[in-house]
Amino acid sequence: MDDNINSRLKSCGISVSDILLPKKGVDLEKWAVVACDQFTSEPEYWDKADKLVKDAPSTLRITYPEVYLGKCDNEKKIRDINNEMMRYLKEGIFQTYWDSAVLVERKTETGTRYGLMLSLDLEAYSYAKDSKTLVRATEGTIISRIPPRKEIRKNAPLELPHIMVLINDEKRSVIEPLVKKRDKLETIYDTDLMLDGGHLKGYLVNSDEDLGNLATAIEELKKNLLPENPLLYAMGDGNHSLATAKSCWEDIKQLITPEEQKYHRARYALVEIENIFDPALQFEPIHRVFFTTDIKDFNSEADKLCKSVKVEKVSSSDDILSSINDKNSKQSFGLITDSGYYVYSLDEPKYSTAAKTMQEIIDIIIESKRGEIDYIHGVDVTEKLGKEKGNIGIILPDVSKETFFDAIIKDKAFPRKTFSIGHAHEKRYYMEARKIT
Repeated sequence: MDDNINSRLKSCGISVSDILLPKKGVDLEKWAVVACDQFTSEPEYWDKADKLVKDAPSTLRITYPEVYLGKCDNEKKIRDINNEMMRYLKEGIFQTYWDSAVLVERKTETGTRYGLMLSLDLEAYSYAKDSKTLVRATEGTIISRIPPRKEIRKNAPLELPHIMVLINDEKRSVIEPLVKKRDKLETIYDTDLMLDGGHLKGYLVNSDEDLGNLATAIEELKKNLLPENPLLYAMGDGNHSLATAKSCWEDIKQLITPEEQKYHRARYALVEIENIFDPALQFEPIHRVFFTTDIKDFNSEADKLCKSVKVEKVSSSDDILSSINDKNSKQSFGLITDSGYYVYSLDEPKYSTAAKTMQEIIDIIIESKRGEIDYIHGVDVTEKLGKEKGNIGIILPDVSKETFFDAIIKDKAFPRKTFSIGHAHEKRYYMEARKIT
């Protein structure tokens, strides 16, 4: 690759990589497995995956599904993973695509979405709450979740990413030009995904022309950022995995010279970059249910976070959704109890999103031991639980793609469990690998 193009990409916090993919003859449907943090309460899913894979080469054997955390010998499991990685490398399972990016085409129930496999510079990333780096978290990072993940990564020769990172590209200038010419690119994998994962196809991006155009498009996005708060890449999925890579890199930096730091593989982390405006990229709000919380306590805390609250009784959860997702309405959320359905509208709220407002209420009520909370996927389940006596179901509005980046800049990060990108089986599957030692 042209050195000037490489320098331009790195100035924008990204780089091409030497990407490893299974050689021809490897069954890719058995190779690719869904992100390790999915189906954590459904061991039967992973049992099915194990039975499908059997003895075939698979990312199931070189990643650590979190369903097994605390249920097996952790040290032995990690040792087995690292040994299997070494075996795959020694036995020539992989083919290397030097100085490359990969255009990813993923067909799911919500349509066909596209991404671009690139490496992010961990020097341009921080998960600190007050971060103003090019790359940053979109939800609060739970520091206690990093150490066990470091144990998995720190001695691993390979990384296999399930990290998805978002760019704010309304003009569709970065990924979409490659999508339009994908028939002219080399297809390097093409496979169905196991257990209703849809279909995955990858195209090689390694020409100076394409990488130069990519650099120009990314530079244009960067040029239009706020100089004092230049958010270019926002985490979509896998923030704790990226935070783990960052923590490992900070440890490695202490052992090498500044010159070595410039080129060390562990300085970068392979991710899939996606445009937040991709129509098939579906954001699903994660709702809340309060247990044993007095509605008067809830209302009192809500009143403190805005100038005034208007409460309107409606007939159904559909009415709630219609109202709170009206782009012309004030900040609002739905509330469901055994007495009915309500829409709360906030005048001059303290925070820019309903999720942030709700998290403040949650923190105060939990800290004062006036109730318990759970985070719920799906309106139906939230409605069912909310209607039980003593509970309060909270329906949050859809996450706006148009204001997503602005909300992070203003509020620093969304509260934990604000949104999910698609259903569990639509999450990223492990396919590409990269050496990190």
